[in-house]
Amino acid sequence: MCGPHFCSMRITEDVRKFAAEQKVSEDQALQAGLEQKAKEFVEKGAEVYAKA
Repeated sequence: MCGPHFCSMRITEDVRKFAAEQKVSEDQALQAGLEQKAKEFVEKGAEVYAKA
């Protein structure tokens, strides 16, 4: 499914490219990406909704 700010096909392509570049499996690449985004989330205050 794709939209103006999200395209699952593009994300899949990016994950596969990153995994190949890092010489890791796609699952390992996904895990690394999720860990990085979780760290960014906590560093930015871990708020689910932005204040208006």
